[in-house]
Amino acid sequence: MSRFFTKLPGFIQTPSGLEWVLLKKLPLIWIIGTMIAALPMAYVYFFNQPIDLEKQKTIYLSIGLIFSYWFIVGTVAIGCVVVMVMKGPAYVADPYALPKEDPNLENKHNNRLF
Repeated sequence: MSRFFTKLPGFIQTPSGLEWVLLKKLPLIWIIGTMIAALPMAYVYFFNQPIDLEKQKTIYLSIGLIFSYWFIVGTVAIGCVVVMVMKGPAYVADPYALPKEDPNLENKHNNRLF
C-alpha cells in the first residue's frame, strides 16, 4: 500500500494538539449531555401519571434536544478527525501532463462570436 503514497520529502509533521484531547473526551461528553437532556423525559415516564398533552410535549422536546445534541457532538468529532488528517504527513501528487493546446484557440481574433 505504501507504493501508492509517496510522502513529501523534508515535511515536518505537526504535533497533535487539542483535537486528540477533545476526541478522547467526546464519549463522556456525549453520555453526560444525553442524560441531562433525557432527565425531563425520564421524570415523566417514571412517575406513573397519565400523560397529557403538556407531558407529551415535554417528551417530544426532550427527544428533539437529544438528537440535536447528538448531531453537534458528531460534527465536533468529524471536525477533530479532519484536523488530525490535515496535520498528518504530506503526500506528493501524481504528475499530470497537460494536453497540448491548439494555438488557433488562443488567438482571440479568430474566435469571433458574431
